Amino acid sequence: MSNTSMQITVKLFAAYQEAYDKAEVVWEFPAGTTAKEILVRCLEEHPKLEQWRELTRFGVNLQFVEPDTVLRDGDEVVLIPPVSGGVGGDSDSQES
Repeated sequence: MSNTSMQITVKLFAAYQEAYDKAEVVWEFPAGTTAKEILVRCLEEHPKLEQWRELTRFGVNLQFVEPDTVLRDGDEVVLIPPVSGGVGGDSDSQES
C-alpha cells in the first residue's frame, strides 16, 4: 500500500467556476484517484452542483476522457458541465 499523493490542477467552468468563485483549484489526492473522484469532491463541497453529476464531461490534459480514467501527478483536469448561451440564430439572420 502506497502513501503517495499527487497534485491535480482542476480547471473550473460555468456552474463549477461560479460555485468556487475562481477558474481553477489545485488539490492533493492519493495515487489511483480517478477523474470522477474530482467531481465527487466538488459535489461534497458544493451540494448545489449535484444537478450536474450525470451531465458533466471530463477532460485530462486537453483530451476528453471517461470518468474512470486514473489520474497522474501533475494532471490538469477539466470539469465540463453543459453550457448554453450565445447568439440566437433567428434574430441575427434577418436582413434589412
